[in-house]
Amino acid sequence: MQCVDLHVALLSQPTYASPHLDRAVDQLLAPVFPAGRCRTARVLLKPNLISATNGRLACTNPRVIAAVAQWFVDQGARVVVGDSPAFGTARSVLRRTGALQPLTTLGAEVVEFRRRRLVELPSGYRARVAAAALECDYLINLPKVKAHSQMRITLAVKNYFGCMAGLHKPWWHMVHGGPRGRFADLLVDLLSVLPAGFSLVDGIEAMHGTGPIHGQPYPLGLLAGGVNPVAVDTALQAALGVADHRCPLWCAARKAGVAGTVMKHLIFSRAHPDAVAVKGFIVPEELAPVRFNPFRFVKSSLLRLSLCLRGL
Repeated sequence: MQCVDLHVALLSQPTYASPHLDRAVDQLLAPVFPAGRCRTARVLLKPNLISATNGRLACTNPRVIAAVAQWFVDQGARVVVGDSPAFGTARSVLRRTGALQPLTTLGAEVVEFRRRRLVELPSGYRARVAAAALECDYLINLPKVKAHSQMRITLAVKNYFGCMAGLHKPWWHMVHGGPRGRFADLLVDLLSVLPAGFSLVDGIEAMHGTGPIHGQPYPLGLLAGGVNPVAVDTALQAALGVADHRCPLWCAARKAGVAGTVMKHLIFSRAHPDAVAVKGFIVPEELAPVRFNPFRFVKSSLLRLSLCLRGL
């Protein structure tokens, strides 16, 4: 995914209710995927399915997932939905948040990111990435706007970390997350090996205060979209009033020279960030360590394995 397209669409969208949400999804996707482009294509939707705990707020809203799936089904695409949750399986989180039934009705396939491929990043590091994320025709990133205890805020770029398979996510935290670690740099590096696609960010009801699971709801009333996730993040940070230099992932992208970090270079096809700017969105002042200590890594790994074996 080497993307220099700097178009970003910001849409005011106060509700998850249809048909308003369906129209908003069409306004974001139709300019990028004109009629016929997705016919017979394999489209992977990658929502944020971190955990069923507080899932209606911590995860991408099920109505957004269903609306995007419906849009691509209507275009003749073969829709697949997958993620690598922190706890449990993609299917179990989808079921417990209410997203599984509408996806099943649409004929969408749910995949667990168990089959993986070893890929080399431009930095020389190697990553085990879900095969489903590498083999699709289009990767549709469906993150949730959330404050985050380790990254201050997570938007489009961070959600791609879920393309790492299974235990490799906590392993990266432990190995690359120290004070001099390259965790944020490697997440940005990961973008370069993923297929082309689109980021459609669920900011209708955001999470602020802390995160990524136990924060508080914030009525942001916004959807954002773009093919360049760094550009999308830059625009959203401006709308939320979060200074770029306080966001480790934005800083890593800027250091790597990735397109999309310069606000004046972005092209806004809908609202400008100033027009949808909000006040009172709270992010952590102090960031927690990214590195998992060995005890936490083992405990998390055993819990993840237990939940997967039980299908939860």
